Amino acid sequence: MDAQKFQGRIGRDWRDSEPWWPPLPTPPEGAPNVVMIVLDDVGFAQLGCYGSDIATPVIDGLAGEGLRLGNFHTTALCSPTRACLLTGRNHHRNAMGRVADLAIGFPGYWGKPPKENGFLSEILRQRGYATYAIGKWHLTPEDETNMAAPRETWPLGRGFDRWYGFHGGETHQFNPALYCDNHSVRPPATIEEGYHLSADLADRAIEYIGDLRAVDVEKPFFLYFATGACHSPHHAPQEWIDRYRGHFSQGWDSWREATFARQIEMGLLPPETILSPRPDWVPAWETLKEEDRQLSERFMECFAGFLSYTDDQIGRVFSFLEEIGDLDNTVVVVVSDNGASSEGGSEGSINDIRLSNFDPASRREMYSRIEEIGGPLSHNNYPWGWTMAGNTPFKRWKREVHEGGVADPCIIRLPHGRGDKGSIRRQYAHAIDVMPTILDVAGIESPDTIQEVVQSRVDGKSFRPLLSAGAGEDPPIRTTQYFEIFGSRALYHNGWKAVAFHPVGPLYNDGLSPSAPFEDDVWELYHVASDVSESNDVAEQYPEKVEELKELWWREANENDVLPLDNRVLWTLAHPKPDHRKERSVFRYFQQGAQVPEFVAVNVRNRSHSIRVSFTTQDGVIPDGVLVALGSALGGWSLHICQGQVRYVHNLYGKERHSVHSDTLLSPGEHTVVFTFEKDDGAGGEISLEIDGVQDGEGSLSHFTPAGFNGVGVGVTCGFEWGPAVGVGYEAPFAFNGVIQRAEVIATGPIVRDPVLELAAILAEQ
Repeated sequence: MDAQKFQGRIGRDWRDSEPWWPPLPTPPEGAPNVVMIVLDDVGFAQLGCYGSDIATPVIDGLAGEGLRLGNFHTTALCSPTRACLLTGRNHHRNAMGRVADLAIGFPGYWGKPPKENGFLSEILRQRGYATYAIGKWHLTPEDETNMAAPRETWPLGRGFDRWYGFHGGETHQFNPALYCDNHSVRPPATIEEGYHLSADLADRAIEYIGDLRAVDVEKPFFLYFATGACHSPHHAPQEWIDRYRGHFSQGWDSWREATFARQIEMGLLPPETILSPRPDWVPAWETLKEEDRQLSERFMECFAGFLSYTDDQIGRVFSFLEEIGDLDNTVVVVVSDNGASSEGGSEGSINDIRLSNFDPASRREMYSRIEEIGGPLSHNNYPWGWTMAGNTPFKRWKREVHEGGVADPCIIRLPHGRGDKGSIRRQYAHAIDVMPTILDVAGIESPDTIQEVVQSRVDGKSFRPLLSAGAGEDPPIRTTQYFEIFGSRALYHNGWKAVAFHPVGPLYNDGLSPSAPFEDDVWELYHVASDVSESNDVAEQYPEKVEELKELWWREANENDVLPLDNRVLWTLAHPKPDHRKERSVFRYFQQGAQVPEFVAVNVRNRSHSIRVSFTTQDGVIPDGVLVALGSALGGWSLHICQGQVRYVHNLYGKERHSVHSDTLLSPGEHTVVFTFEKDDGAGGEISLEIDGVQDGEGSLSHFTPAGFNGVGVGVTCGFEWGPAVGVGYEAPFAFNGVIQRAEVIATGPIVRDPVLELAAILAEQ
């Protein structure tokens, strides 16, 4: 302890000394618990209390006990919104102008919120709260999500006592790439045992709070509960998918109209609101063939089952809080991070990584596998028609700054039944306002310093005054808000909104060029105070208002680290940020070690390489199990042994498998196995096996994976597979039954990169 801070007295011995203890962190008297639930890719119209017919009774119940915000906004993208929610600062001031994976060398885009932007968790812990993060994080750059990375941007580095969840934009819901606190862990149960991430997250939240209450019955807690739902893959237990069989047979156009009518009826939207027209690139439901309709229905059934199942698991957490007597003194916020996702493309997807490798499954193939959709062998996402419907009544979607991307559900339930229960507020609010509101409810001021770091200004404002009875017509707390994502910009000011769309890359099909100068973008103008769905562009009628809002946007951009405008994602991939690791060709992996994320693992994509493994089994034990692998059934490769037969399999993003196997069966004892891939001039090459110095098995591989192997966060493993199994004839983890002395992957050819494919892979995961 710093002696200068000691406030007692120190003499020569205890008789002329006076002890002193630093004051303990103390929350305000009666400080409430805080639960923040962050849903993923859930559009404005997809919760029951926001007009949907998808069953979300738990969240609807919270809305009935609290209030719904009907004019709440986010940034249109995952990482940026989460940074806003936790810091109360605009996303570029959090260095999160994009997702954390796409950082560039400008202050607004570094991908790491600075320490002067304190997290809500840091503030509350400093005031005596227990702090728990459960679920998705995605506030750490991809190159810092491995076991060699610093942990300063992980949850425990930003004020949380415990964390259980996953990095990145998405993960497999039946077999996720999990982390506990500061290390990688495997799921506690298998797919066959009925594991699902939503239930696991609820279990862990209950465990952490139970552990707290077993020791301290008064200490308030902050639970940040960020679900995997409803980001793709839309995985759900089969019985929950089956609940929606035939439920969406009316199609997206009729579903959208019915949802819109319910939104008007419940007072969520002003009665004069117009349903924005269906865009040209979304086909009318009635034009689809019968098989295409059945396929599209199935995609939506899986989404609905996923959302309803997750709602049910959230209910388990609140039932526990009620049972232990904590629910009444808890403030609850439920919010989504952006609008519904369009990453499924125009037809939907059974494996998003195939879209990012520009080899989407045909409708015929998807239809032939329709019963797999929503299960562990799929990485499914619905088509654009359901995206459009999920954002009713708005246009466009996630990653864009029209209302379909930035207007989101937000529910707040105050402690002890306070507030105007069951009401709706139409005043404008933004994600940056959530943190100040929570602090206001808790009776805690935003501190000047956190751990001796002077804090920056908070952009958000508390909307607590608007939650009281009779405050429905009060003036808004926010009159101006800027937006920018990948070069698309917007500015809201006093009921008006100017918006300019700018395409980002090859996933868009709007007839516009991503490389077009930003000054050529067309600015639209909407009086959103009366035209909430942006259906009537009045830019030609009010050119002076357009110029006023454009000028205001530039002012906000200068003040919030938005500049320079930059949508060059391909350039970002071709010019990655500095890396302290030296280039190398030999990568050694260790038996039963933590999985190594693909981003920092050896890059063998369409590149000449070899895999060399030396191992031993005990006398009488025939070698069996995985030596080295990457990925899962959705894409990857695996070198393994099945009852003495050495096998290598390359899984082309779940589409097809190519393999080579030995003719010789291995005996117990010491062996060295070598797999070699020699790239040809095209997309494939020759493959061969060598056992103890003798070639034993060869073949050809017509198409090696060019971009990401899989989009669910599964990297290199040694001595086991993460699962579901890359190959056939065995089940993951298929742990090796001997001792691996040395396992190396040796890159012998040049790296083959396609920035276009890499961009698609990254965007498909966001």
